[in-house]
Amino acid sequence: MKKHGDLATTAAVTWLVQRSANYAWAVLLAFLLLTAVCTSYFMRHIAISTDSKKLMSSSLPWRQQETMIDAAFPERINRILAVIDAATPEAADNAADALVSELSPRSDVIRTIERVGGGDFFERNGILFLSLDEVRRDTADLVSAQPFLGTLAADPTLRGIIRTLSQSLEGVRREKTTLDDLRPALTAIGDALQSLANGKAAAFSWRTLIAGRPAKPSELRRFVNIRPVLEFGDLQPGGKATAAIREAISRIGLTPDKGVRVRLTGSVVLADEEFDSIAEGAALNGVVTVLLVSLVLWLALKKARVILAVLINLFVGLVLTAAVGLWMVGALNPISVAFAVLFVGLGVDFGLQFSVRYRSERYAGGDLDRALVVAARGMARPLVLAAASISTAFYSFLPTAYVGLSELGLIAGTGIIVAFVTTVTLLPSLLRILNPSPEEKPIGYAALAPLDRFLHDQRRWVVGLTLACTILGLPLLAGMRFDFNPLNLRPQDSESMSTLLELMNDPDTTPNTIDVLKSNLAEARSTAERVRALPEVSQVVTLQSFVPDDQEAKLALVEDARFFFQNTLDPERIEPEPTPAATRTAIETLVVELSDAVRHLDTPVAVQARRLAGLLAALATAPQARLDEAERVLVVPLTTTLRQVRQLLAAQPVSIDSLPPAIKRLWVAADGRALLEVSPKGDANDNANLRRFVAAVRTVVPDAAGTPVSMMEAANTMVTAFVEAGTLSVVAIALILFVALRRWIDVVLTLVPLLVAIVVTLEICVIIGLKLNFANIIALPLLLGVGVAFKIYYIVAWRSGETNFLQSSLTRAIFFSACTTGIAFGSLWLSHHPGTSSMGKLMALSLVTTLAAAVIFQPALMATQQRGRPEG
Repeated sequence: MKKHGDLATTAAVTWLVQRSANYAWAVLLAFLLLTAVCTSYFMRHIAISTDSKKLMSSSLPWRQQETMIDAAFPERINRILAVIDAATPEAADNAADALVSELSPRSDVIRTIERVGGGDFFERNGILFLSLDEVRRDTADLVSAQPFLGTLAADPTLRGIIRTLSQSLEGVRREKTTLDDLRPALTAIGDALQSLANGKAAAFSWRTLIAGRPAKPSELRRFVNIRPVLEFGDLQPGGKATAAIREAISRIGLTPDKGVRVRLTGSVVLADEEFDSIAEGAALNGVVTVLLVSLVLWLALKKARVILAVLINLFVGLVLTAAVGLWMVGALNPISVAFAVLFVGLGVDFGLQFSVRYRSERYAGGDLDRALVVAARGMARPLVLAAASISTAFYSFLPTAYVGLSELGLIAGTGIIVAFVTTVTLLPSLLRILNPSPEEKPIGYAALAPLDRFLHDQRRWVVGLTLACTILGLPLLAGMRFDFNPLNLRPQDSESMSTLLELMNDPDTTPNTIDVLKSNLAEARSTAERVRALPEVSQVVTLQSFVPDDQEAKLALVEDARFFFQNTLDPERIEPEPTPAATRTAIETLVVELSDAVRHLDTPVAVQARRLAGLLAALATAPQARLDEAERVLVVPLTTTLRQVRQLLAAQPVSIDSLPPAIKRLWVAADGRALLEVSPKGDANDNANLRRFVAAVRTVVPDAAGTPVSMMEAANTMVTAFVEAGTLSVVAIALILFVALRRWIDVVLTLVPLLVAIVVTLEICVIIGLKLNFANIIALPLLLGVGVAFKIYYIVAWRSGETNFLQSSLTRAIFFSACTTGIAFGSLWLSHHPGTSSMGKLMALSLVTTLAAAVIFQPALMATQQRGRPEG
């Protein structure tokens, strides 16, 4: 029965090859027409979903919780965060307000835009979120500044600032104040004018001057949250929005030369920049790869026409697979697009195996038609078995919850079938049409005869030492680590990543937070208290967090400050806008007053006064543009400070009910469900710390979600998927081989070298410190596919009576197949993208181990069973 099945398979494949050669032009035209149709379909329907959330099955509990939170709070997902750093607090505020104002009308690319911790509510009530001591300090500073703030409010111009300094000098003359009290103002204004004189960006802060201390880093930074309009069908869904934001930043002058730096980060920008990193240098790498693969094909096949036939066959198969795969899944994803790499690696193997066998038969017989038929007869069983086993290995990923990998398995498995069909139909027709010249030399490696004899004579030592080393290395697998943090796969020096890593150092700004959804605000408040007690937790934020503590005492201090400012900040009469001449006159007057005040003094404050007098004297005679610039540097922050002081002194009691709707929407859903946001203590980007953090929070709230939870659960899902699919594929391949070979010993001889290659690959990963991650783990299906193919070729040849494997054309085909695949995948090692580079590194390593297992270990292993070999 088995013999009849083998004969039927061989006869069917031989018939296909023979008919394809006999009707070569018809076959070629049919495939060209099919390729044109598939190309048209692919170009019209191409869609790539870059939404990483869809890579995991929506039926997973943690995904359902994540989806529930996203649906309840859509404003919190798919955002771009603009991080604004400026030299002064006022400049940071003005930059944030300007960006919001500029982008608000762009509804074509921006859904919503808002300042984080900004706007009327925080300007008016922000002081209440400080500690009681800080409120007491800040209100005291304001009261001390009341005299000159009142004067400036009546004349908020450069002339008003100059007049205020003149009044202060008058106070010194009347001994109501001292010159040393004026030193901070003289120094700060002098520094700003000095920078202008030197052609540099000038920075001046009235807020810092009032406080009498330098601004903290957090006071110099502002955040703007942007929800862009995303096009998930584009390779960069947020590309248009990001371009519009950057254009606006440049247009309104939020640039380093103006003392402001704006950086973009957030999930949208991170994903888009990641694509840029992957694409960077891809064209050059592609050209180099094609050239190197062509060189390897030349070394393997030696004939341009045979190489052309293999390349055309490969291209047609790739187009057909792309179209069929797109039709099956609807839209590709960042994982399933790897089908192209897998198809090239495995598709070229089929073409090489058939072409090398054809060349060998062509040398033996000389006739092209006969060589094609004999090659088909010899390659029928190994190609059918390899195609069945490899496609089964890929289809084993279909039942897993890792949707990205499941779709990759579907497309790649189908691609293997396509590659087999084109190899036994299109490739023979191409060889018949191109009609390569006869072979003049034998195909194979006669020089490897001594190694063949060594593997035969020392077979037990080779097998024993290989198995011993593999088994002794098994403890290393305990050190195998899976890096579940996707941030480690991104270029660390890109703007979005470097900004994100900087934000992670602060628990107030880290995005690695856990989200907890509760049925109402009261339950959220109760849960927050329990979670806040965990030592792994830095802080817990709920809507209640926006209701300040100790409001009565703080508002009393604000009320006291308001009493001192009655009618001061909103004077009944505001001075009219001065003429340039009036401003210059005021400056000249102040120059004289400064010089007179320090005429006989030699103190640090006198030095600052003389410096300022000199700078003002130069400004008084400078072009109007210089005067306007000085006005901008000093008056713009003054206007901002006066507005903010007015708002601050209007602080009112804050309650849940009085909170702005925009804040409520971020923390309480329309149906009343409330959200908690939990931040970790310690390094928010450290995997071990995140594991402890998630485990601790889950002891209180098992249904927690958020970035740290999804990272670890996604890693667990992926590892589980590979274990399940790997087990299923090995079992399925074993059954296929048993049905075809009918001897369990032959199945063992095929699978043991494959398992050795897999184990040794993982052991070497531990030794060299290469961790598995979301990107390079895709190398394992490749290892399984290529590895089982190589082993099947040898076992079928061994059953047919062949012994000197290394000298045969089979080893030539396997060696060069591994080289082409290694070049195609190894080139990824040079990628600028860390994840892609690690994928190329693991793929190259896995090819080396599987090739060694195939050409060295397996021949020796089969030699140990020489007496039990079935008749060929």
